[in-house]
Amino acid sequence: MAQDYDSVELVGDDAVRNLAFAAMLAALTAAFAQVSIPLPGLPAPVSFQVFGVYFAGLLLGPRWGGLSMALYLLVGAAGAPVFSNATGGLQVIAGPTGGYLIGFLLAAVLIGAVVHRSLDPRPLSDVSVSLQAGALLAGLALIYAVGVPWLAVNSPYDFAGAVEIGMLIFLPGDLVKIAVTLGLVRSGELALERSAAGA
Repeated sequence: MAQDYDSVELVGDDAVRNLAFAAMLAALTAAFAQVSIPLPGLPAPVSFQVFGVYFAGLLLGPRWGGLSMALYLLVGAAGAPVFSNATGGLQVIAGPTGGYLIGFLLAAVLIGAVVHRSLDPRPLSDVSVSLQAGALLAGLALIYAVGVPWLAVNSPYDFAGAVEIGMLIFLPGDLVKIAVTLGLVRSGELALERSAAGA
C-alpha cells in the first residue's frame, strides 16, 4: 500500500512540475513576443515569440507544450498585452495574424508528438538532432498552413499575396530561428551532462 501511495505522489509531483513549466514557457513566449527587430524590406518587425513555441514542444511534449500555448492564447484573449507589440484581446486572434497564433498551439502539439512520441516528455538526449530539426520544420510548416490562409481571408491580400507577405519574406529568418533553437537546446544538454559528470 505504501508503494502505491508513493507512486501516486510521484505522478502528482510530475504533473505539478510540468504545469509549472507550461506556465513558465507561456510567460516566456509572452516575453519573446515583445522582442522585435525591424528590418529593411519587411512589412513587419521580426518577432521572437516562435521560440516559445519551439521550446514548449521540444521540452514539454505534446500535452504540456500544447497546454503552455493554450495558456498563452487564453491570457492574450482575455486582454493581457502578451501578443506582439504588447497587444491583446480577442480582436487580435480574430484579426489578420490570428491564424499564426492558433498555429502556435497546433505546432507545439505537433513538435512534441514527433519528438517525444507520447503525451509526456522524454529526455531530449534520447532524441536525435535530425528528428528534433524535422519536428521544428513540421511545426513551422503547420504555422504557415494555418496562418497564411487566415491572412488571405482577413486582409486585402489574395492567397498569392498572403503567401509572399506572410511566409516567403519571413521564411529565411524562421529557418535561422530553428537553427538557433537547436543550438540552444544542444548547449543545454551538454551543460547538464558536464554538471552530472562533475557531481
